[in-house]
Amino acid sequence: MCGRFVLNAPPSELITRFKLDECADFGAHYNIPPGTDIPVIRHSPEGKRVLHLLRWGLVPHRAKDPGIGAKLNNARGESVAEKPSFRDAFKRRRCLIPANGFYEWKAEGKAKQPYYISLKSGEPLAMGGLWESWKMPDGNILRTTCIITTGPNAVMAPIHDRMPVIVAPEHWQDWLSAPAEAIAARVAPCAAEDLQAWPVSRRVSKTADDDAGLIDPIEITA
Repeated sequence: MCGRFVLNAPPSELITRFKLDECADFGAHYNIPPGTDIPVIRHSPEGKRVLHLLRWGLVPHRAKDPGIGAKLNNARGESVAEKPSFRDAFKRRRCLIPANGFYEWKAEGKAKQPYYISLKSGEPLAMGGLWESWKMPDGNILRTTCIITTGPNAVMAPIHDRMPVIVAPEHWQDWLSAPAEAIAARVAPCAAEDLQAWPVSRRVSKTADDDAGLIDPIEITA
């Protein structure tokens, strides 16, 4: 799964890296949890590549209750094309969720040790996601998103059995616009050699903590 991530790159950097035509303003955050509004890259109806803020927790357009979004923070890549909650969005409404890195927790006995995972290059990565629009009773539109997960690569396997789908730059355009059949092979772990991981403070488990010190490496003592 993917339940927390970091985005501290400024909008100006994302505009350049992702070749955005439009970019919402946002600040740096080091502990982004589900249920909050997060930057999401998608295609506009005019075909432009835009970054808007969407609520993390997918509410399918046919849902009767938006509360279901609290249960749909992630979509399993193995079933995303068939599961009713996700299949329409996978066909027509895929997105990229930019991040400088993400957290995952490794079970160590009765405790869990958080790790921070990022690209060795230091560049922002793009997690593969889905987005939806849901019409609220007052007529306003709630736009939501979720992150697609897959099995682990060699870096992630010692930490957790799931990881987000990380889409390589050369596949960004296809991910946003190609038929679902054409990008099915991209729903897979990224190359292990591209990633780095290190243990970080357990403070990250508290959503109230949101500072740069959360991603500093720590030493684990026996």
